[in-house]
Amino acid sequence: MTDAAALAADVGGTFTDLVGWDGSNVVTGKVPSTTDDQSAGVVSGANSLDIPAVRFLHGTTVATNALLEHRGAETALITSPGFADVIEIGRQDRPSLYDSFADRPEPLVRRSRRFEAEAGLDERIGDAAAVAISLLYGYENGDKERELRDELLQRWPHLSVSLSSEVVPEFREYERTSTTLINAYLSPETGSYLRKLVARAEEVGLPGAIDVMRYSGGLMPIAEASLLPAAILLSGPAAGVVAAAAVGELLGRDRLVSFDMGGTSTDVCRIEGGRPEVLYERPVAGYPCRMPSVAIHTVGAGGGSVAWIDDGGSLRVGPRSSGAMPGPASYGHGGTEPAVTDANVALGRINPNGTLAGTLPIRADLAQAALDSIGTRLGLSTAETARGVVTVVEEVMAGAIRTVSIEQGADPRQGYLVAFGGAGGLHATALARRLDMAGVIVPPYAGVFSALGLLLSPPRADAALTVRVEDRSHLDAEIAAVVDTAEQRLAVGGAAATATSAYADVRYLGQSHETTVPYAAGDGWEALLDRFHELHRQRNGFARPDDPVEVVTVRAESVGRPMIEWSQLPEVRAMGELDLPARTVLTEDGEVTARVVNRLGLAAGDEIAGPAVVEETEATTYLAPGERATVHESGALEVQW
Repeated sequence: MTDAAALAADVGGTFTDLVGWDGSNVVTGKVPSTTDDQSAGVVSGANSLDIPAVRFLHGTTVATNALLEHRGAETALITSPGFADVIEIGRQDRPSLYDSFADRPEPLVRRSRRFEAEAGLDERIGDAAAVAISLLYGYENGDKERELRDELLQRWPHLSVSLSSEVVPEFREYERTSTTLINAYLSPETGSYLRKLVARAEEVGLPGAIDVMRYSGGLMPIAEASLLPAAILLSGPAAGVVAAAAVGELLGRDRLVSFDMGGTSTDVCRIEGGRPEVLYERPVAGYPCRMPSVAIHTVGAGGGSVAWIDDGGSLRVGPRSSGAMPGPASYGHGGTEPAVTDANVALGRINPNGTLAGTLPIRADLAQAALDSIGTRLGLSTAETARGVVTVVEEVMAGAIRTVSIEQGADPRQGYLVAFGGAGGLHATALARRLDMAGVIVPPYAGVFSALGLLLSPPRADAALTVRVEDRSHLDAEIAAVVDTAEQRLAVGGAAATATSAYADVRYLGQSHETTVPYAAGDGWEALLDRFHELHRQRNGFARPDDPVEVVTVRAESVGRPMIEWSQLPEVRAMGELDLPARTVLTEDGEVTARVVNRLGLAAGDEIAGPAVVEETEATTYLAPGERATVHESGALEVQW
């Protein structure tokens, strides 16, 4: 056994991806996700890798799913007088400006469970499982919120209580209350799941000291994750972004878009200068969540996304997915609706006589039957239907990439698409060419890349404090204080800080939104203003250097040492047979014979020209005619045309 040995498990909507590290070698696995109880699939899959691990890292969708499906706890809300309905009044903006049928989601707390602090403790609070407390100016002084918590727990010890002063000590009453409420709503279910995971792991001899991936791109101890579930929304996808940034740095590519296509959804994120775009507020399932988060944009387009015909007779794909069970028709588990995977089987991109994840036999006959079930209604052949499904789903995914690039003022044309997930390599080049990107990178271990990202992710702690600074006199002191808070939080979790970055939320006086600007104590007020004006110009198209400016919030992120560095991964060595039997692939121009390559048989410097299919146990990459892939010394495929 080595102290560096670790297991990483990332749960997706269809598969659970696994990576084991024994200090020198990587072992991978992929098993169907157990949707009723994720811990069952996680532990059985991790145990099958047979790694004598001392650390266990986890990316989970439990919190996200509970919020999306409204399966959180019965929750009560306590506010200052007059603010009980703030979560329903909101900002009075519309979720979709031109769609009169689009409504905001129902509040997480019904009206009869909202209470005002000055009215005393209502007996109905005791019927809840969780309580969110959000009082006016709680971000400045949390004493009153803590007093209320003590009273509640003395009277009803079973309650899970979340305080705005601890969850998100920032101004803006609606967003602060919403985030605190999300945390309270998710705490019982998330805590129960994580405790069950620990128990199951310890039963089979796996480490019970588990670190969980947080929304902002780093790891946190499982005990902290149980108390702060709002921080682990979109847990797994964040790990994939961290790994994409690492492989981009290794290849010398500093402008990237990560593209993670799994069985249920596709997650994309812009990465510039080695750092993923980070947001400090975003809606999750329609609810404002003011938490640091990697700026991932998700669309319901995955290998399991179902193709269907709308009322107007048009072919549509997603967002509904066939999931792990029954899965696409070609899985042979009883699914009858056509999915994206079935289309790729029919086109020959996925081996119609092969297996998925090394264990699941493909049923090409069932894929064809499923596609024909909608193709006959559209007057299309099987091949035409399959190509139509691929075209539609690729447009959905291209739209997601536009959202994180063009719509954010970033030009994708000089960037590279880093494609991973089981289905990412099947569609990456078509998307990159559609957006005129510079190329595609398909990293090694692409099918389990987010799980690998857990091993590459550092321990992390975030801190923020609303300050309202309008001159240089107090800024450095406020920055030093929030940096100290972040480093102390990291230390409490058992990690030493190796790097801490600070930021200031800056705006022109009178503005209602801020721009987050990098800043370190000692940089000076003028340097901060110069950066702010430039960032404002980049993102909004203008700057007003002569207008007065204020800092409203200071932030810090502190990170420790990751489990492994990319440089520690084993070198690429060709193993086994390179060329597999060629097969027919259907393209827009008709049938072509494609070379089929075993990725494990590739060595650094090898080149593959399309049409070709590169197969590995957990993923497949498709190269269209005119495309060529070169194997980097890291094992990554660099694809250009």
